[in-house]
Amino acid sequence: MAFGIKRAELTAWKNTVASGNIAFLTHYWVEPRFPGIRTVTKVGCSDLRRLKAWCVENGLNPAYIHHREAYPHFDLIGPKQKEIMRKEQLWEQLERFGVN
Repeated sequence: MAFGIKRAELTAWKNTVASGNIAFLTHYWVEPRFPGIRTVTKVGCSDLRRLKAWCVENGLNPAYIHHREAYPHFDLIGPKQKEIMRKEQLWEQLERFGVN
């Protein structure tokens, strides 16, 4: 379940993803399979070739892309999440969600 984002943020992410561009959306997250993880960053793009290439460029396995109909995405968590958020200069999301 997602927490800490506004509908307008989700809508903007969806629009960017649907247009075939890479989009980032960070939110609070509770998932029992990942104790201690409080946030996730969804990296989405409807152009699957582009999203797969982005994963490979960032040392991520494209096999873990979630193939949602209109909004395919890769979930970033843990140390890789912070590393990529810094690389992408997502300063506001890093600060707001206290990604460490």
